[in-house]
Amino acid sequence: MGGKVTVVGAGFYGSTTALRLAEYDVFDTVVLTDIVEGKPEGLALDMNQSRSIEGFETKIIGATTTAEGAGYEATANSNVVVITAGLPRKPGMSRMDLIGVNAGIVRGVAENIAKHSPNAVIIVVSNPLDEMTSLAQLATGFPKNRVMGQAGMLDTARFTNFVAEKLAVKVGTVKTLTLGSHGDTMVPVPSRCTVNGKALSELLSQTEIDELVDRTRNGGAEVVALLKTGSAYYAPSAAAARMAKAVIEDSGAVMPVCAWVDGEYGISGVYLGVEAEIGRTGVRRVVESALTDSEVSALKAAAEAVRAKQADVQTL
Repeated sequence: MGGKVTVVGAGFYGSTTALRLAEYDVFDTVVLTDIVEGKPEGLALDMNQSRSIEGFETKIIGATTTAEGAGYEATANSNVVVITAGLPRKPGMSRMDLIGVNAGIVRGVAENIAKHSPNAVIIVVSNPLDEMTSLAQLATGFPKNRVMGQAGMLDTARFTNFVAEKLAVKVGTVKTLTLGSHGDTMVPVPSRCTVNGKALSELLSQTEIDELVDRTRNGGAEVVALLKTGSAYYAPSAAAARMAKAVIEDSGAVMPVCAWVDGEYGISGVYLGVEAEIGRTGVRRVVESALTDSEVSALKAAAEAVRAKQADVQTL
């Protein structure tokens, strides 16, 4: 397959993403960077030593970087870049509480990436997600289709898991969908939720569905409250890695992601959680699917909430 992917940030999220990407064995090289000296190099050394056991050839390279841009040479000419840099939430914090500090970090990373990998597709996972995705696009100056955020894949996975556990069925039989923002204005799409092809509404009461939706919306906070020292990374890294895989394989897979919306659903000029077809150019197109009137209304409300915050990041 070939190609190069860079994961910026070697915390739990970044390092787990890097290992997943290496184990897919579809890239020649995975580059893992961090500002903590030696950490990415140490993790890369450890991961490379697992190659013969797990049976993959992808080489992992660790690189210590600085805010000023030193060390980014290792990332040069990446096809895909996953930005995980920034602080995670602590118990009681909302994603929005991170906006000021993470904006500075993400802006610096995006500028350095643009300098060394001008043709990359960027996948942002730093919180608050929708705002940081918008900021990364502004900072890189890349075409909007080449900058997207990871949110819907994770929220959908959480929703699917909760439904499967509630009904005691295999996760593979459950299909769910969430759109909108990654947070308070998340828009679950019950009309697209099925179990073994049967509508979710036939299997659960509206109250039960609402409870699962609420748990999905607060899915990250639930993990943060239990961990106390960080946020989720196993499911989030799986989501980001699958997006990167779809890009390098030019697969055309349709995934719920944070993408630039320009006219779809009657919404324009905002980064928002929608379904999109993913390939080598990033978002090939936003897939506009049949939604109920109330779902479209909720999506429009989410767009306006996000739009206001995305206007703020331009000055951060």
